[in-house]
Amino acid sequence: MTMKGWPLLPWLASLALLLSACSSAPGPSSPAPQGPGDSSFSGAIVEQRWNLLLVGTDERLAMPETPFFHISREGKVSGSDGCNRITGQVKLGDSQRIEFSNLGTTRMACPQMGDAKRVTDMMESAYRYLIDHDRLVFFGPDSRVLGGWREGN
Repeated sequence: MTMKGWPLLPWLASLALLLSACSSAPGPSSPAPQGPGDSSFSGAIVEQRWNLLLVGTDERLAMPETPFFHISREGKVSGSDGCNRITGQVKLGDSQRIEFSNLGTTRMACPQMGDAKRVTDMMESAYRYLIDHDRLVFFGPDSRVLGGWREGN
């Protein structure tokens, strides 16, 4: 582990612990899952640009363009994997559940194609998310941290 990623590791570990402590059973006031076709997505993750911060718990990617995504109120996702444009759909559900689907990218050749694929793989593998202030963390189905994002402008 590099010293550069060290200050974020305790933060991500505490987020993972917090998420694992949450019940996966929906409570009586749990919102209905939202998906494409629902007229109004809402919440802190929606209508916000999210710039890639980390892949995994401490790996920063050096790419010409910072990967980012945006979720619209219509349930559509758009952005960039650092090389190619990304489009697709997203469903939000109980217990901060997230599911990206129909992700497609343009097919430009870039020197960092492997890193760009890691960004889209992270999105496709995302199962839950957690927001803390200006940070968004994706977790896999096994509660493993997939990566982190930061609010952009």
